[in-house]
Amino acid sequence: MRTNIVLDEKLVQAAFKYSKGKTKCDLVHQALQEFAEHHRRRDVRKLRDTVKIRQRYDHKKLRTEQS
Repeated sequence: MRTNIVLDEKLVQAAFKYSKGKTKCDLVHQALQEFAEHHRRRDVRKLRDTVKIRQRYDHKKLRTEQS
């Protein structure tokens, strides 16, 4: 989708220091991807306390048995 936006030049230059993108389009695309991923991860936290774990479940024991 093609669109025109006004970007803060100082913010763009600061973002380029952390991005591998070469163009502003690459930079905006990366920012949108990271924004969406961040919010997807945040939604996973809503699942907290929806799974019951056995009281005697020992995850450390399972790690040593596989070795």
